[in-house]
Amino acid sequence: MAKTDTIVIGSGLAGLTAAIVSAQKGQNVKLLTYGSGTLSLNSGVIDVLGYDQQHKYVASPRQGIQNLPDNHPYRKIGLQAIADSVSFFLKLTEEQGFPYGGDLDSQLPVPTAVGTLKPTCLAPESLNGSHLVDSHKIVIVTVKGLKDFYGNIIEDNLRKVAALKDKTYELIEFDSGLTGGRDITTLDVARYLDTDAGLAALVALLKPVAQNGVSFVLPQILGTKGDTCHKSLKAQLGSAQVVETTCLPPSVNGLRLQNLLKGAFKQLGGEIVEDCRVLRGIMEGAKCVGVVTQAAARKKSYYATKFILATGGFYSGGLAMREFEKPQETIFGFPVYFVPGEENWSNAELFSDKPQGFALTGIMTDENLRPVDGSGQVVADNVYIVGRNLGGYDFCFEHSGNGVALASAYKAGNM
Repeated sequence: MAKTDTIVIGSGLAGLTAAIVSAQKGQNVKLLTYGSGTLSLNSGVIDVLGYDQQHKYVASPRQGIQNLPDNHPYRKIGLQAIADSVSFFLKLTEEQGFPYGGDLDSQLPVPTAVGTLKPTCLAPESLNGSHLVDSHKIVIVTVKGLKDFYGNIIEDNLRKVAALKDKTYELIEFDSGLTGGRDITTLDVARYLDTDAGLAALVALLKPVAQNGVSFVLPQILGTKGDTCHKSLKAQLGSAQVVETTCLPPSVNGLRLQNLLKGAFKQLGGEIVEDCRVLRGIMEGAKCVGVVTQAAARKKSYYATKFILATGGFYSGGLAMREFEKPQETIFGFPVYFVPGEENWSNAELFSDKPQGFALTGIMTDENLRPVDGSGQVVADNVYIVGRNLGGYDFCFEHSGNGVALASAYKAGNM
């Protein structure tokens, strides 16, 4: 019976991070993934904590974390582990040639595709919206045929930001020449800008407008290969700044980060087993000794000393609820915390000043991130819960999703 040191289930930010941290400790690591992970669905920036439980803006994530309730994942992870995870991530992205900036004591403003500024903790330079504040002119670059990026809406909303209302604005359009009978996506344009011809066409459009004090705002199209395109564009435009917005899926920056993490894991000798659906755990009392998987029509068992569960929440299938008020964790059947009462499941207003009840659903853990039951008893000694599987927080309301994923994965990988 072949046995691995650590098996990680799931290939989102939490799963890939946990796998890398485990491999860096010299462990033999297998990552089992059924899909492509969730990084293509999110911005790839690391929101640690943007808003507190009263939905007040948090200027310092480090300070805000200390005011969270006891059942929040951050309180179980601990501030030191969170800080260490941030340092780990900044070092990793630097070493892999796609550096992120930021720290745990401040927020970076990241422009969105509708012209708002969202607070985040860590982001690549191409998404750093602080450059907009220092500019005197903002040039919004739309792309012909690209939906969900409308220059006039972006301008209207940027003008509502106090620090940006008195700027000069201009709209220009980039014609990529991409056609084919369907709407193009940011990923289509990003792949075009990976080519010399694509980058040259964009430079030809922007260079006549580029000057000191000008910031260009573009959709998330600056190539798929880390910061290669952004750096090349900046070098050719002189002192002008170039800033991307977040975007609807597929997220180009999420894919950049995914490629970085997968590459780093493979460099460490890690193995990714794809199209591998984990059906159930093999338990001996409170200890997991293996998992049963299925690929196509064939079942196979994998055995390990340690297991890290990173299958996500409702959106990713890690949690399911076929009967109201009976949520289930879909592999091991671990106890799942939820807010009881139909009236407490969701707020009357979608965008309200308190977390959504359904979003708090997840697995509660001890301080070592092992799953516990309603009385706080550990139910699996060698299984660790990370990312959106965790209960007690609303990642959307708090702007904390990727932060919890990173910090919990870092801690679990070090257990």
